[in-house]
Amino acid sequence: MVRIRVLVVDDHRIFAESLSAALAAEPDVEVAAAGSGPAALRCLERAAAEGRRFDVMLVDADLGIATAPQVPVVARAVPDNGDGFVDGISLVAAVRTARPTVRTVVLAEKDDPRRAASALQAGASGWVAKDCSLQRLLTVIRGVLRDETHLPPALLTGVLRELTAARKHRTESERLVESLTPREREVLRCMVAGLGRKAVAERLFLSPHTVRTHMQNVLGKLGVHSTLAAVALARRAGVGPAELASSAGDVVERGGQLA
Repeated sequence: MVRIRVLVVDDHRIFAESLSAALAAEPDVEVAAAGSGPAALRCLERAAAEGRRFDVMLVDADLGIATAPQVPVVARAVPDNGDGFVDGISLVAAVRTARPTVRTVVLAEKDDPRRAASALQAGASGWVAKDCSLQRLLTVIRGVLRDETHLPPALLTGVLRELTAARKHRTESERLVESLTPREREVLRCMVAGLGRKAVAERLFLSPHTVRTHMQNVLGKLGVHSTLAAVALARRAGVGPAELASSAGDVVERGGQLA
């Protein structure tokens, strides 16, 4: 019998344990649980190191919200608030990058077209209400393993509207990025990578004053007022971060320019 390995990620312990027990009662399902995003990532890494793998990850849409503020995805695959916090949607994106073979399904307290659309954009294969039946959840788990996408019927219209709007914003963002000069695009990619002004100057062999001018030009042409907003727009346009060398002599500055 081919067994389905499921990872339940929810910081409400009673719910996580109850769901895990219900799923484990199925003859073809193995279950593990994690109480946070970082714990889930460690669990996936440990399983991979041991030659095992998870097939499906069930993630609480509101993971960590009761104990920590959400942090937007900026320059890192796994955003955090300095304490290793990862929220539900960001965890989906992180797992899509780190473990692309793992299918993710988001478990939600209520239907929310905007958040469901964000989950799909992050790489989720499904959005399921927490009060659905066990049989419904099992149908979704088995369905996503066949590369199906599962959404509640009541959400379809709203999600399609959100995805269409997101595509419109992406097109506009791409147009704005295309207005930048090659050097300004280099600076923008450094900003996406989280580099501060001094680090950008060292990387591009420019003076800090020149980098400041380029950054101001980038913000002006993109029509934004902060580095954080510029990075968010760049991400929508598909602009990736500048590749950072991993040598010990590299200086990677984060923080000041993203505030």
